[in-house]
Amino acid sequence: MTDHNSKSLTSFEADRSFTEFCDENSRLVEDIRESPSPTSPYGKNVALVQPNNHRRSDEPTELSFEKFPENHEEKLKRIKIENALDDSATTQDEWRKFAKSEYGLINDDLRRKVWPLLVGVDPTQVDPAPSLEQLNSHPEYNQVVLDVNRSLKRFPPGIPYEQRVALQDQLTVLILRVIIKYPHLKYYQGYHDVAITFLLVVGEEVAYHVMEILSTNHLVECMQETMEPTQRRSTVGTLFALPWYLTWFGHSLNSYRSVVRLYDYFLASEFLLPIYVTSAIVLYRQSEIFQEDCDMASLHCLLSQLPEDLPFEYLLKNAEELYRKYPPKMIEKDVENMIAKEKQQRLKEERDRERRKAAYNKGVAKPGHNSLIGRLFPNLPLTRRSVFVTTAFSILVGFCAYYYRAHLIPLSAAVR
Repeated sequence: MTDHNSKSLTSFEADRSFTEFCDENSRLVEDIRESPSPTSPYGKNVALVQPNNHRRSDEPTELSFEKFPENHEEKLKRIKIENALDDSATTQDEWRKFAKSEYGLINDDLRRKVWPLLVGVDPTQVDPAPSLEQLNSHPEYNQVVLDVNRSLKRFPPGIPYEQRVALQDQLTVLILRVIIKYPHLKYYQGYHDVAITFLLVVGEEVAYHVMEILSTNHLVECMQETMEPTQRRSTVGTLFALPWYLTWFGHSLNSYRSVVRLYDYFLASEFLLPIYVTSAIVLYRQSEIFQEDCDMASLHCLLSQLPEDLPFEYLLKNAEELYRKYPPKMIEKDVENMIAKEKQQRLKEERDRERRKAAYNKGVAKPGHNSLIGRLFPNLPLTRRSVFVTTAFSILVGFCAYYYRAHLIPLSAAVR
């Protein structure tokens, strides 16, 4: 909601941590029949999404915001991070070490302060957000609204109706601000899954500047005008739709705790690290994958449904090791060679298709050396008409032979 009475809800999250917000709103909202904002596309007709045991691969999982008690190691690390925040001499390298090492940044209170530092955003120097009315003429507006509407499972379950609608408004504004400022960047389905995580943790205004940096760096490959160049180069068909990389796993995981832990790591790492985490997950599940049927549909279904019990601290260490052993520069040549071979194969197949098509259009096709007709009549041209006549004649001869065997031979025997 962008304009309600004297109480503004557009920045209710900006000055409070998401952890505090969840603490204050722990009950489910039973009645959502209140009138929607006249400026908001998210009104009372938007039904809360019910759990679905038969989730499609493109459907977001329902996010669990369950909290866990802080263990001794987490407590010690939290104290170190708090001391580092009080020390103005703390460097960005130190923040990266905190974010990448075990347990990450511990909680959302610390993430709200450290995430902007990791990407070089000063929370005190942010631009105020425009209203939704100023942005609803953008051509991507309707698609963004549709995707935000489908993201209800990614919001905390205990928030009051007005605040949930306000969050949806903020998410829509956040996305549109980025693609309006950078018109060469195109919105893609899944971008909202990334944006919502930053919105919940750091608030609307800081989240905009974080998403601005990520969109022009980490996510820029995903925001081309179309995915066709990437799809053509990768030759993986529809598998590019796997949302792990596109959403930094925000679309596929059902634990908020796991999502923000991965975001700690990705913000402090090279922008290709999500791909290495994907590789680490595939390697971790190799026995499960090898037991699956070897076809595209089965593997797509298996890979798009991430297990709930993935050991992410272990996987992040493996991803870091994979990056160290096989940095992008090392595998770049192999990838280029693979692409070149596949291109040559596609060109050969295309030439073969054109050759067959030309022969068919001429109506002449030389019989192959293994063809019976080719061996018996090597100089006989096979036109479409001659093939049809020969086939029809063969069928007729076969029918006559069958009729003769079934009727005439018994009749002749009876006469004798």
